Amino acid sequence: MIKVYEWGQVSPQEIFARETPMASVAGAVEEIIARVKKDGDSALYAYAEKFDRVRLSSLEVSQEEIDFAYENADENFVAVLEEAAENIRSFHKQQLRKGFSLRRADGSVVGQKITPIERAGLYVPGGTAAYPSTVLMDAIPAKLAGVKEIVMVTPPAKDGKVNPDILTAAKVAGVTRIFKIGGAQAIAALAYGTESVPKVDKIVGPGNAYVAEAKKQVFGKVDIDMIAGPSEILIVADGKNNPKFVAADLLSQAEHDKMASAVLVTDDKAFAKAVAEELERQIPTLDRREIARTSIDTNGKIIVTADLAAAIEVANEIAPEHLELCVDDPFLWLDKVRHAGSVFLGRYTPEALGDYFAGPNHTLPTSGTARFSSPLSVDDFVKKTQYVFYTDAGLEQVKDKVAYFAEKEGLQAHAKSAKIRFEERKEEL
Repeated sequence: MIKVYEWGQVSPQEIFARETPMASVAGAVEEIIARVKKDGDSALYAYAEKFDRVRLSSLEVSQEEIDFAYENADENFVAVLEEAAENIRSFHKQQLRKGFSLRRADGSVVGQKITPIERAGLYVPGGTAAYPSTVLMDAIPAKLAGVKEIVMVTPPAKDGKVNPDILTAAKVAGVTRIFKIGGAQAIAALAYGTESVPKVDKIVGPGNAYVAEAKKQVFGKVDIDMIAGPSEILIVADGKNNPKFVAADLLSQAEHDKMASAVLVTDDKAFAKAVAEELERQIPTLDRREIARTSIDTNGKIIVTADLAAAIEVANEIAPEHLELCVDDPFLWLDKVRHAGSVFLGRYTPEALGDYFAGPNHTLPTSGTARFSSPLSVDDFVKKTQYVFYTDAGLEQVKDKVAYFAEKEGLQAHAKSAKIRFEERKEEL
C-alpha cells in the first residue's frame, strides 16, 4: 500500500526513486558498441539472434511492409493518429525560429542563421510495450525543423517483423527509413554507421538501461536528447478532487515501470486517505497490475502539507517529469511553478492527454533534470551558426581594442591578426 507522510518526514531526495540499484551495464554496452563499430551489419545480425531471438534476412523495413501495416491498420487508430499528429504539428510549429542579422553604423554585420541537422536517429522501444506515440513525438518536430532524413530503429518481434502500429505511426509522421534493430547495438549503429544503417547526427528517444547507457557513451560522437530515467508523476491536489480521478492519474505512470514514481502532494489528510484506499481498489483491475503494484508499494508516496503553497514548493524542489495541478484556478499556481517537465492544469487534464493527444511533447526531462533542461522540441533538431562581417574601415576602427584584449590574454598572434592588414598598408605607402 502507498505510504503517507507529513511533509518533513521524508527528505526531497527520497521522494522519487532516482537512485537505480541495478548493477552497472556500462561494461556490457561498451563491448557491444565496440563490436558494432568493428563488424557492422554482421554484429547487428548476431545481436538480433542473441537478444531478440530472431534470425533476420534483412535489417531494413521495406516500403511494402510499411504500406501493408498502414493499409491494414484499424481505421479508428489511423484517424486518432492523424488527429494527434496534427495537434503535435500545430504546437511544435510555434517553436520554429528564424535567424537574425544586425547591421551596425560602421558597416559591420553580425548575425545567426538556423540550419536543421541533416540526419536524425529515432529509437523506439518495442519490447514489453510498443509506443507509436513516441514515433509521433520524436519524428514530427524533426520533420518541422527541416531534417532531411529521419532514421528510426526499433527491435523486431520473434517473427522478424516490426509492430504494425509503430510502422503505421512512422508513415503518418514521415519517418524516412526504418531498421529492425534495438538495444545498445541500435544506438551504436546510428552513432557510427554500418553497411546498411546510415550514421546520424543526433539520437533521440527512450529505452531501457542498455539504451540509456549506450546514448551516454556515444555522446560527443553524435548529439543526444537526454538520458531518460524511470517515469515520474507528481500531483498537487486539494481536497475538492474526486479521489478516483487522482488515483487513476497516479497509476497512469505507475503501470509504466516498477521503478516509476507516482506521488501525491495534498493539503487535505482526509483526501490523502481516500486516494490511498482508491489505489487499492484500482490496482487489481489493471492488466499491468504487477508492475503498478510494485511501483506504488516501493516508490509511491502521499505527502500532506500545511497548504497548497507548500505543496508547490515541494514540486519545485523535486522538479518532476510530469506535474498535475488539480486545484482551483490552476493558471494562478502555474506562475509559481519553476521546475517541471510538463504541467497539466485543472481537474480534467490527466497526464495521458500529454502522452498521446494534446500536442506538447511527451519526451521530457526526468530525474530532476527539469531544473536545467527542457522537453524535446524543434530546437533539438536545429543548430545555430553565427557569422561576422567587418569592412576595411570597420576593422580599422576597432583593431587596437581587439589587439589590446588579445595581449591581455597573452595571445600575440591574435593581436597581430587584428593589426597586420594595416601594418602592411603602411609599408606599401
